[in-house]
Amino acid sequence: MNPIVPDASPSSPAPDPYAPQPTLWERHPDAVAAGTVFFLTALLAVLSFPPFKMPEFAYAMLVPAIFWAYRRPSFRLYAWTVLGAQAVAWTIILGWLHHVTWLGLFLLGPIVGVWIGSWFLAAWWALPRLIGRPTPVRLLGILGLGGAWVVIEWTRTWLLGGFPWLPLAASQWERASILQIAAYTGAYGVSFVLVMMNLGFGAYAHRLFCEGETGLRKRSQEFFLAMFLLLVCLTVHVQESFNRLRFTVPVGRIAFVQPYIPQEVKWDPAKGPGILAVLEQTTLAAGRTLPDLILWPEATTPWAVRGDANARAFVESLAQRTHAPMLLGSIAIENTRAPDETWFNGVFAVDPVTGLQTAYYAKRHLVPFGEYVPLRPVLGWLSKVVPIGDDFARGRDASPLVVALRSGALAFGPLVCYEDIYPQLARTSTLAGSDVLVVQTNNAWFGEGGAAYQHAANSVLRAVETRRPVLRCGNGGWSGWIDEFGSVRATLTNDEGSIYFRGTRTLVVTRDARWINRLTFYVEHGDWFVAVSAALVLFGFLLLRPHSPVVTTNER
Repeated sequence: MNPIVPDASPSSPAPDPYAPQPTLWERHPDAVAAGTVFFLTALLAVLSFPPFKMPEFAYAMLVPAIFWAYRRPSFRLYAWTVLGAQAVAWTIILGWLHHVTWLGLFLLGPIVGVWIGSWFLAAWWALPRLIGRPTPVRLLGILGLGGAWVVIEWTRTWLLGGFPWLPLAASQWERASILQIAAYTGAYGVSFVLVMMNLGFGAYAHRLFCEGETGLRKRSQEFFLAMFLLLVCLTVHVQESFNRLRFTVPVGRIAFVQPYIPQEVKWDPAKGPGILAVLEQTTLAAGRTLPDLILWPEATTPWAVRGDANARAFVESLAQRTHAPMLLGSIAIENTRAPDETWFNGVFAVDPVTGLQTAYYAKRHLVPFGEYVPLRPVLGWLSKVVPIGDDFARGRDASPLVVALRSGALAFGPLVCYEDIYPQLARTSTLAGSDVLVVQTNNAWFGEGGAAYQHAANSVLRAVETRRPVLRCGNGGWSGWIDEFGSVRATLTNDEGSIYFRGTRTLVVTRDARWINRLTFYVEHGDWFVAVSAALVLFGFLLLRPHSPVVTTNER
């Protein structure tokens, strides 16, 4: 038997237990980068919008993903990360929707998130191609990316029926200084400047930490361009705001009535008398303040004021007893004989002397599955959320309702429910002759969370775009008024500071004489800035396309 001969080959050195261990970043750099970008992108997006009061985060919410795009990650990893972050963020932002439907929340949140997040895919394609290029090419490249964001926001107003809730500009609803450019470009111009600021910060960070430049070459021309655009916004603000008080003229004393009818009883016929009692109590209380006009929110009465004689008599009686005209939301039923009966969600004017006016406003943009079932031949098995009648019909006319106030006749342009999130509806109402825009809504569907504040943020944008005061009257809140420059002049709250309450407040509302019977550049010319943005996108694509494709880190 042969003895075992030890292996004469040198053995591997034993690992040094005291040697430095690789960090998590060194072991899994791609995973750490993806996790960091995912977390920061989702967090900053949520915090940038109401109800959070951190609008400055909107200047940096895109920066983590922009910086990472410069580093050339693989497309698959980048896409999954940024689209996932946006899907999560928008599911949180729209979280109030769970009060109506959990299924709708988990469908709509990711859809909106991916819709908006598609912009990051353009950034992944374009930004690495800008590294080392001449300054004009880099500036045109980021201008194209800013334009791409605008085009995506514009598609949200019409694609798949449209849901332009909370454009990036709405994050600044309490920062009027940057909003004034919207009178020329629409809210799209504000979003464009915010995206350019994000691109400027991202480009500057990459130049400082990754391009190895020294001295004055560390300067980022992209950042300077973004700062110039921001300065333009601030300059417009100073010009528009200078000496405003000397141009103030009164509109009158406007009483806002918040009946705060719970949603679960709103359409229950058995609860109708109780609802009328609440309306009578709060409206008579408003009348004691001697208002020039009383506002009710959307679809206030349990029966149609146009189509039900008792409901009509009720509102006419209240106008007579308060000695004030009323502007109220209710239902109109036309062609009452089946099968031609037609329902409209409308706004009606009631004069204390002549009663209910013949002309009324019918809502032009209906809520899918709330006021009608889209593609009914296919989706007819799905029921509406609103348990009333059949599908509502869509209004076609943007004409305002003229109401005689003590200071003179005034044309009020109604926007019902979420119509104020569509800039083209407010624009056509202004073109039709509206002196004041009135938003009558019912946010009680969505609980006492962030929905009412997010909704009000859209009204601020409409005020600046049209240079018309916006009066908002909600079933339970947010109610108040916004001036022509997007400044929230008054918000209805109770003694605890909450916007959610039953009651009434009377506010003194004014106008700026410089904008009476005058149209803004945006109202006159519409979405011209979208066309310019689309041209920037096309030019940027053609500018960068001829060069060889970028090699990703995984491919190297």
